[in-house]
Amino acid sequence: MPVPNPAAMEFFLTRRSRPAKILRPPVPMREELIPILTAAARVPDHGKLEPWRFIVLEKPTLTRLAALAETRGAQIGLDPDRIAKGVMQFADADLAVAVIFVPRPTEKVPHIEQVLSAGAVCLTLVNAALASGWGASWLTGWHVHDPDFCREGLELEEGEWVAGLIHIGTENTAPPERPRPDIAAITTWVST
Repeated sequence: MPVPNPAAMEFFLTRRSRPAKILRPPVPMREELIPILTAAARVPDHGKLEPWRFIVLEKPTLTRLAALAETRGAQIGLDPDRIAKGVMQFADADLAVAVIFVPRPTEKVPHIEQVLSAGAVCLTLVNAALASGWGASWLTGWHVHDPDFCREGLELEEGEWVAGLIHIGTENTAPPERPRPDIAAITTWVST
């Protein structure tokens, strides 16, 4: 007989990412972030490959990355508004965790399962931060898809890429609720 966990279920039914632009200090201290990262690493990981790693980006690094985003955006000819959006993602942040996909060579675990594991880390990191009382948001952007930005700014190795930038902080205003999926419209029941 299953043993329900009503508090956990209530959390999942009401969880809500917080827009990164509303997150402010204080942010988790290192000792507060360790259990959040530990929870994030407890995801399905077929073959125990750990096809992901974390880079914790603190304020001085975020400031450096904002400047690099401005430079790289201009170098690759992006629209000024798009550049500004990428810059602000770093300039306005006080703490972010970059979840880095690290492909592992193996014949036993398909590449896509490794990718999905990295995505699971991102969502679990957001949920662990929320469950710890922080606001959190999972973002990406043009900059994390730019190999030169990732190599120079995050020192990524060949084949690595950013699965998500998880912004964590204190929310100063609660965002309005948004429409949720119609479960009946997206669910097919198969019984034969």
